[in-house]
Amino acid sequence: MKVIPADKVIYKFTADMEPIASVLPGDIFKVETNDCFFQQVLSEEQDLKDLDYGRLNPATGPIYVEGAEPGDLLKVKIISIDVKDKGIAAVIPNGGLLGDQVTKSIIRIINIEDNHALFQGVKIPISPMIGVIGVAPAKEDGEWTTDTPWKHGGNMDTKDIKAGSTLYFPVNQEGALLALGDCHALMADGEVCFTGLEIPAEVTLEVDLIKNKSVKWPLLETDEYTMVVASGDNLDHAVYEATSNAVEYIKNSLAIEWEEAYILASLSVDLKISQLVDPKITVRAAIPKYLVATEKLIDSL
Repeated sequence: MKVIPADKVIYKFTADMEPIASVLPGDIFKVETNDCFFQQVLSEEQDLKDLDYGRLNPATGPIYVEGAEPGDLLKVKIISIDVKDKGIAAVIPNGGLLGDQVTKSIIRIINIEDNHALFQGVKIPISPMIGVIGVAPAKEDGEWTTDTPWKHGGNMDTKDIKAGSTLYFPVNQEGALLALGDCHALMADGEVCFTGLEIPAEVTLEVDLIKNKSVKWPLLETDEYTMVVASGDNLDHAVYEATSNAVEYIKNSLAIEWEEAYILASLSVDLKISQLVDPKITVRAAIPKYLVATEKLIDSL
């Protein structure tokens, strides 16, 4: 199996990124990722102000997918996410949703044993996920630092981006140019204090192409749902984008009037907050598969 090491990273998704490796549709390969601090945090006594902030949120890649062309969908199946035995969580003043209440910075190194994070006497089951994953943006969308989510993906910080799930990205540039990093052993919806359980990981992926199909925002398929993962300058904007796209997909898939699809969305589509703390806010509109199967939704694009 091809292994793509974590020493080649990007800090910005651009239209003209230079690939560090290439894969074929149908390939299964492993990507090594760094934590969001690039392993700079070694002790709870460190001062977060002393970190090299130019090295935060590295994403391994980009990876060129042979045959990927603008106007295609890149299908990325997450086979496994293997994490180290300890991770980092931190709090800083003015960081996160309640940053105005934070009086001091703290770092906590949290051990993982038997698939549980151990913190303050509490054993929390881990659920490893990928924080940053995306492709090259369209030229008209500009450049995006790896700490920011947008139509290309990026720092979506969505806890359902985990083993067993499948992502669908719009291909904007030849080769798609996939990159990923910022894995978490554990993170709740919202990521309210600005970190999850930040941790290096080895991610096993399988990629494929769906020709001549495209989406505005990434799609995320789980066992039960097809989710529209959208981001905006605020929560209202992100919710509007996710919901509008979900209603359109229901309308097209079921060949019904828009207003009928709108009713169905109100009856069955859940809105979930992915994260509230990045430069843009991310939400997901979860369309249940009993309403529209993922394959049918994609066929209708």
